[in-house]
Amino acid sequence: MAKKIKIFVGIFSFLILILVLLSVIYFMIKNKQIVVNKMLIQKDDIIGVDLSNHQGDVDMSKLKEKGIKFIYMKATEGSSHVDLQFENNWKNAKDEDILAGAYHFFSYDSSGENQANNFIKTVGDISGRLIPVVDVEYYGDKEKNPPLKEDLRRELKIYLDVLEQEYNVKPMIYTRVDIYVKYIKGEFDEYKKWISSIYYPLRYVYKDDWYLWQYTDRGLFDAYNGREKYIDLNVLNREKSLEDLIVY
Repeated sequence: MAKKIKIFVGIFSFLILILVLLSVIYFMIKNKQIVVNKMLIQKDDIIGVDLSNHQGDVDMSKLKEKGIKFIYMKATEGSSHVDLQFENNWKNAKDEDILAGAYHFFSYDSSGENQANNFIKTVGDISGRLIPVVDVEYYGDKEKNPPLKEDLRRELKIYLDVLEQEYNVKPMIYTRVDIYVKYIKGEFDEYKKWISSIYYPLRYVYKDDWYLWQYTDRGLFDAYNGREKYIDLNVLNREKSLEDLIVY
């Protein structure tokens, strides 16, 4: 009997140890002390960054030296906001011959048409650049008070249609997995997807088609001087081609 109790105590202690270990790992992942996704990136993967005025002045040549193959930069937000660094980033990327594209941060408080016009007016010609992107995510209190599905879908479709009419290409949609499932899936299947999953490998949380995966927001380069220390890193789907994202 004493032997059985000893075995039971040993098994119980082992299980507790495993549980504690898993809890510590989970805590470290959620606090970005462990970046699991970086372990999945291979040497021949095509890596890009996305940035905004938070990175301040960006040295495009240094990013290029570090192997960055493409850049997406914030251009606009809502119906009137223009990113303070967009003009410089847009010009400097072209001067350094780095493939670059512009993205728009979508607002749930403005009409899709007005937002599209803001983007078009700001960005202008995109020949030889990457297809435009619309960033659909929560902001402010929107996660606690999310927009109605029909409202978001209606205005987002208007936004996308205006851009497609202007540029003769379908924009790409950037979003998180949970927002994709709630708002995007089944309604915008014909658009290329750029999915953010910075805590877990994308393959485990997303099963549909994708072009770009934002795998971490903890990229670090000595190539910018803004108030944001880190930069987002993205990888091209190994089954896709970067050329398919270029506007000709």
